[in-house]
Amino acid sequence: MQTLSPVNLPAEERLFIDNLIASRLGRPGALLGILESVQERNPHKYLPLETLRYIATKTELPLSRIYSVATFYALFNLQPQGENTICICRGTACHTRGSRNLLEGVRLELGLGLENEESSDNEGDKLLLTTPDRQFTVRTVACFGQCAMAPVVEVNHRICGHATERTVQREIETIRAGE
Repeated sequence: MQTLSPVNLPAEERLFIDNLIASRLGRPGALLGILESVQERNPHKYLPLETLRYIATKTELPLSRIYSVATFYALFNLQPQGENTICICRGTACHTRGSRNLLEGVRLELGLGLENEESSDNEGDKLLLTTPDRQFTVRTVACFGQCAMAPVVEVNHRICGHATERTVQREIETIRAGE
């Protein structure tokens, strides 16, 4: 058994995770299901390092394995997320059909600056930005697998195919209006 530093999670959170592990451990895909449920329960929809440590201790899996699963799958977040998410595909089909312009338009609309203002020199790098008021998180993914509908944008887990800058602006306006 591994030795990890003590984990300081609230008792209610530990109990939730303990019950979740007890109900899923030993089943195929158990770790994925555990991480997904824990992230969904988090008010900011992410997996804090302390939570990953606790899961590692309770499942008797190395923290490195838990972390590698959490970083491999795009659905997991290691940073707090906004109330609303806008995910822009940067795959080849979407890129050639204008996803970079969509990304720049969203960043401007939400006051997140332009891509060339970032320290990253590689436009293929994953991007994750959250507005200061935590209302929106903008991120990129390598591919949604919806290439025939390129460019593709996902807004609050709903796929928008053949997206234009105006389509995305309307989605943001709708969210801001509370509809």
